[in-house]
Amino acid sequence: MQQQIKKILIVGGGSAGWMSAALFARLFNGLYEITLVESEEIGTIGVGEATIPAIKKYNELLGIDEDEFLRETKGSFKLGIQFVDWWRKGESYIHGFGVIGQDLGWLRCHHYWLRMKELGRAPDFASLSINTAACAPNKFMRARPDMKDSPLAHIAHAFHFDAGLYARYLRRYAEARGVERVEGRIGKVNLRSDDGYVKSVSLVDGREIEADFFIDCSGFRGLVIEQALMTGYEDWTHWLPCDRALAVPCARSENFTPYTRSTAHSAGWQWRIPLQHRTGNGHVFSGRFMDEEEAERILLSNLDGQQLAEPNRIRFVTGKRRKLWNRNCVAIGLASGFLEPLESTSLHLIQSAATRLVRLMPDAGNEEANRAEFNRQADFEYERIRDFIILHYKATARDDSPFWNHCRTMEVPDTLRRKMELFAANGRIFREDEELFAEESWIQVLLGQGVIPKSPDPLVRVQPDGEIERYLSNIATVVAKCVAVMPGHDAYLERIVAAGTRPS
Repeated sequence: MQQQIKKILIVGGGSAGWMSAALFARLFNGLYEITLVESEEIGTIGVGEATIPAIKKYNELLGIDEDEFLRETKGSFKLGIQFVDWWRKGESYIHGFGVIGQDLGWLRCHHYWLRMKELGRAPDFASLSINTAACAPNKFMRARPDMKDSPLAHIAHAFHFDAGLYARYLRRYAEARGVERVEGRIGKVNLRSDDGYVKSVSLVDGREIEADFFIDCSGFRGLVIEQALMTGYEDWTHWLPCDRALAVPCARSENFTPYTRSTAHSAGWQWRIPLQHRTGNGHVFSGRFMDEEEAERILLSNLDGQQLAEPNRIRFVTGKRRKLWNRNCVAIGLASGFLEPLESTSLHLIQSAATRLVRLMPDAGNEEANRAEFNRQADFEYERIRDFIILHYKATARDDSPFWNHCRTMEVPDTLRRKMELFAANGRIFREDEELFAEESWIQVLLGQGVIPKSPDPLVRVQPDGEIERYLSNIATVVAKCVAVMPGHDAYLERIVAAGTRPS
């Protein structure tokens, strides 16, 4: 691409299209002409969406008020994810955001907990973090940065919200900042004859839209990145065998949790996402190990409210495009690949790709180096999230179904194997480069899935056992006192919702 970029065309709407459009409108500030083409005839996958704390950075970049965002998207707060029946039936744990206890000397808190577990004197691991301790009583409040010596200063949160409402909200935001929306179905993608770059798209009604740079947000089809540019796809189903999902809303229940719930079944898992107006539910499963009729029966028999619609049926192939950026097209969202929403990473991958493109936006004549770096970063991010999700399936004691026997005994990527072996030795974990999940996330999931190190870090012996026991007890006591003064999740959110209905 030698010419100066003047016009960007976003192919497809939904969460990916409108998150990209809103971010570009905000950060490019009129430098490029931005058009988004979508058709009302084509539905989006949109369901109740769970997120990770990084979504707050995206909203802050756009200057979006958090309270207004929650009202507009029927959202709720999220402190983490509860995993039920993943290690073994009847067992559960919470992967919470934020910090775990506090360091003592050279070591992280979990090393001392492992020492006490060795002696049979360890407190409940969830009691050492305010995010996990607040989940059981359904408590929530935003962090209090002014109380820097208190666990209340370290509450980390994300959201649950209606993805369709979020896309509509961002559409209004983007259009108000100059993004042009074109209604229409794309019939053909036209390539330049000299270099194979994308020249334009032709709509079924005969209109042609030209651009210099294309963002493919067309979903699983990959209309530009795959159907036109034939980029290729890396299939990861040998590690992540789930390939189908059923999604269904039900009436909101009294149990208004400040966390997502993931319950393992015999050939997959079920999500539960609490929103203001309903609860989102879905069953992710493997068609190799369970038929759709049985999967639907399991999903509908495990709702905690009245079913509100017929299930939405989704099929997918876990993996990613061989290149997210090919020629003058970047794929974002489902067009770039798919990782099941076990750790709520779907919207983060949209946010991350759009932000990465802003940082590496090419100019005339300098495209190749930027494209290579974009793809290197995207590959690393996808692969490390993939590893973290595989961990939940691999590290299990479940042997009650062919699905779990397959997962428990399968080979895993070397990058994950090394992490698991290092942790199993002495409880050590290290974040590599800018991988998404921090040490705290790996620690909670590894321990929750039953990976207990052979022995704690030898440096725990620097502290006397009695001192370690008092240290952990003090953390748990302070956390419990903080949780006691936190309001309920429903009451805290209701105040925010009510504030938006008062006359000004």
